[in-house]
Amino acid sequence: MDMRRRPPKPPSPHSATSKSPAAPRASDALPLPLFLTNGIFFTLFFSVAYFLLHRWREKIRSSVPLHVLTLSELAAVLSLIASFIYLLGFFGIDFVQSFISKSDGEIDEDRAIHCSSIPDSIIPKPENPPNLPEDEEEIINRVVSGEIPSYSLESKLGDCFKAAKIRREALQRQTGRSVEGLPLEGFDYEAILGQCCEMPVGYVQIPVGIAGPLLLNGREYSVPMATTEGCLVASTNRGCKAIYASGGAVCVLLRDGMTRAPVVRFSSAKRASELKFFLEDPLNFDTLSVVFNKSSRFARLQDIKCAIAGKNLYIRFRCSTGDAMGMNMVSKGVQNVLDYLHNEFPDMDVIGISGNFCSDKKPAAVNWIEGRGKSVVCEAVLSGDVVAKILKTTVPALVELNMLKNLTGSAIAGALGGFNAHAANIVSAVFLATGQDPAQNVESSHCITMMEAVNDGKDLHISVTMPSIEVGTVGGGTQLASQSACLNLLGVKGASKESPGSNSQLLAAVVAGSVLAGELSLMSAIAAGQLVKSHMKYNRSSRDITRLGS
Repeated sequence: MDMRRRPPKPPSPHSATSKSPAAPRASDALPLPLFLTNGIFFTLFFSVAYFLLHRWREKIRSSVPLHVLTLSELAAVLSLIASFIYLLGFFGIDFVQSFISKSDGEIDEDRAIHCSSIPDSIIPKPENPPNLPEDEEEIINRVVSGEIPSYSLESKLGDCFKAAKIRREALQRQTGRSVEGLPLEGFDYEAILGQCCEMPVGYVQIPVGIAGPLLLNGREYSVPMATTEGCLVASTNRGCKAIYASGGAVCVLLRDGMTRAPVVRFSSAKRASELKFFLEDPLNFDTLSVVFNKSSRFARLQDIKCAIAGKNLYIRFRCSTGDAMGMNMVSKGVQNVLDYLHNEFPDMDVIGISGNFCSDKKPAAVNWIEGRGKSVVCEAVLSGDVVAKILKTTVPALVELNMLKNLTGSAIAGALGGFNAHAANIVSAVFLATGQDPAQNVESSHCITMMEAVNDGKDLHISVTMPSIEVGTVGGGTQLASQSACLNLLGVKGASKESPGSNSQLLAAVVAGSVLAGELSLMSAIAAGQLVKSHMKYNRSSRDITRLGS
């Protein structure tokens, strides 16, 4: 059904000169004009106050108790109280009048004038626009025209779902394209306000599969993976099966510390060097720690490393952050230290709180070598029988392939942290399912996969070393219902009260264990020549895409 605005009513002969009736005012309820009423109560208040002060002074002189009141004094006290109450309310009347006038008169009049001035031809509409209430239709028109900014709908309407609905319809009219396949209902838009996503118009559905059980450090985990790549969950699940049949994997946390590296500038390289020596002096570390740690009860400064480029100094702070991923936490601590350093080095010019020596959301050798977030190593020993029966290959074939592909091939390609088969696949899938920052997949997927024949060449030792897994179990997307449910499945939902930081550390271990399983299965498929065959079987849809598109 083609919905269009109702045509404006023909103007009456007096429309050019007549005005709409005035909006009701708060002062209309007064029996006298506002200025006269104000004058009466001002006079009453000061007259009665003077009378009572004069009477009480006489009572003090004649030693008469103040609480003994005559009839005239009692009336004066009541008049004083009444006039005080009125005058107190008087100062808010102008605000009340302007608020009522704006809400009842101005908005409706502006909407009517503006909507009637927009030609239908410049407002594209979807083929089948929904039946919308009249007030929503007016707001949509104002968003399309630019009179109401799209980003302000939540604050103006006070209803996040209604704001998303109106923004979505305005988007379709502005672009002339439909977003019919993008779901709108069934999502808590209040949960993302101010923390996850701005100006929402719907949400994207990503299927979640379960790989496992993953036997890791003696415990079983069902690993949630959100992905649209066929074979990924099935392949990781096969790797979990092989690890389980061989007695499980072991994961060790090597280091846990988030980093932030501001860049500051001085007038000379000598002056920058002085700050470098000051920051790296062990005698100053305790003082800097106290300043840094004030930012949070979980933030604890671990170390400071500096790098100089001319007269510019890059300062890399590392700190523990509890169960949070910790970027905001470490940034606040860094800001505290920078403010403190201004006292000792007033000529220091802070160029930016992040100078890319951190390094966040970019492949960087500093993360590969020094680590960022959780640094872990995960290993397992698989018997030759398991390799043959479950993985359908041999130990020598896997060892040779790993050397030529993951090590030599990656070196020829000049890889940075990419000495693996597809760690990013598993990291991304677990990150999406558990509410992590997807962009941090870049450094979190740094991984070197090692394979070696052990026990006289009969069995396989496989390990993954991942120096910068950046995860948290509180904050950001972890608070959304779906992602929170996946964290709960792993037993790491929220912050650990008994041992702060242990939940996020366990999540990092699960990520590494899942990568171990994924690496094992994919490498086996390549060694056995099954990769193309399996993808053609499981990663191709039999549905007629041309019909779906039409």
